[in-house]
Amino acid sequence: MTERPLLEAAGLGKHYAARGGRVAALDGVDLRIGRCDSIGLVGESGSGKTTLARIAAGLIEADRGRLLWRGAPVDGLRGEARLEFRRGVQYVFQNPMTALNPRHRVGRALEWSLRGLTALGGAARRGRLQAVAERVGLDIALLQRYPHQLSGGQAQRVCIARALLGEPRLVILDEPVSALDVSLQAQILNLLAELRAERGLAYLFISHDVAVVERLCERIVVMRNGAIVERGGRDAVLRSPRADYTRRLLAAVPTMPGADR
Repeated sequence: MTERPLLEAAGLGKHYAARGGRVAALDGVDLRIGRCDSIGLVGESGSGKTTLARIAAGLIEADRGRLLWRGAPVDGLRGEARLEFRRGVQYVFQNPMTALNPRHRVGRALEWSLRGLTALGGAARRGRLQAVAERVGLDIALLQRYPHQLSGGQAQRVCIARALLGEPRLVILDEPVSALDVSLQAQILNLLAELRAERGLAYLFISHDVAVVERLCERIVVMRNGAIVERGGRDAVLRSPRADYTRRLLAAVPTMPGADR
């Protein structure tokens, strides 16, 4: 029997108002994410990657199509089922500094997130917060700082910690290392790989940088103009791409240090 996917998108469409009419950000997109999958979603700016990711996380709604969480329509989830979806799918944004409230200390921001995702109280809540912070490489003393007092790498570790607090099944990462220098990129990518192996996480990793996706993902989906133009295993897509657009995309991206391509 085939295992039911964690998240399934079928025929997703999304339009936005534009000068002279409406423009399609997504046009009939299908995507299945299974347990422990690691899928790289690549394409140029404006290809629809972030729109798809935000619909998948429940941050915005599609104009048409279906989004299913463990076989159930997301728009029909209520009560505990809705909370389970919110816990189960977490989002790490591109710019960690803008994703954190500048008026709140880091520890307070993480605690607020934990309160919203779980019923843990008192010592148990503090224990989980501390354990997650330590696992992502955050010194506990940093929890007393404000976001502007953190480095870019520290801020992104805070955002990763926040995503892990509710013990999710799927983490959506939207260009999570694009604002970091190469050495910090490698550290964060290594951390993400370790966390996936330890916790059995599924990743949807959005990037315009194929070399970064190659480091972390086992399957690749290529988007252009709101549609998927190619998908498949990492080696098949990167070594023998079928679509002309994929070939042009690969030719334009330098290999990241440490990659084997």
